[in-house]
Order: sequence, then C-alpha cells, then structure tokens
Amino acid sequence: MKEKRDFELMSPLTWAYVGDAVYELFIREYLINTTNLKPHKLHIETIKYVKASAQADILKRIEPQLTDEERDIVRRGRNTETHSAPKNANPEDYMYSTAFEALIGYLYLTGQKERLNKIQNLVISQNI
Repeated sequence: MKEKRDFELMSPLTWAYVGDAVYELFIREYLINTTNLKPHKLHIETIKYVKASAQADILKRIEPQLTDEERDIVRRGRNTETHSAPKNANPEDYMYSTAFEALIGYLYLTGQKERLNKIQNLVISQNI
C-alpha cells in the first residue's frame, strides 16, 4: 500500500477515477438497503444520484462542512483540466462533480475511511 504522501502527489483525475467507483458503490448499497427495487429500477435510480448535476449539487451543499484539507482537494479537483467535454452536463456541473469524486477518491485512497463514512452520511442527510 502506498503512503498517504504518495497519494497526495497523484493527479486529481486519478482521485476522481477512484471516487467515481466508490461513490457509485455507496449509492448502490444505499438503495439496495433502503428500497425493494429490481435491478433495472435500481440502475435508473442510481443514475439520478451519480450524474454530474447531482454530485455538483451535493458538493455545494456539504462544502461548508469540509475541512481545510478537503476544500483544498476539492479546489484541485475542480481546477483540473479534463480534456474531455461533458456529454450530459454543463461545464460547471462537470467541474464540481469531478471535484466531488476527487474528494471521495482521495479519502478512500488515503485510508481515511471514518471521514469518508462521515461524508457519505452528510450526503444521505441532504436527502439524496
């Protein structure tokens, strides 16, 4: 396992790549535990929460509760050039969703599981 310092040197897009998977799994588990939907309906419902506009909205709502280090991670994620155009999102939402995914990925990769759980609970408290 890499040390935390090694993960700090990674590109925010790498954090976002991991964060995308971690957040989607979190949402899938949440929906499985709170609904009785069949797989296709679970997929449709999951998309509502993992699309760029929803992630951007969540980040804007929880940002005041983030630590200075987390806000720095978000800033780095938001300001990273992705070299790709969003298909179904406006550019601002895409930037904020990348920042949100970067935060989730960074916390996961650096082993900050307790803080990651707190962030996920914040997401749930925002009536996802």
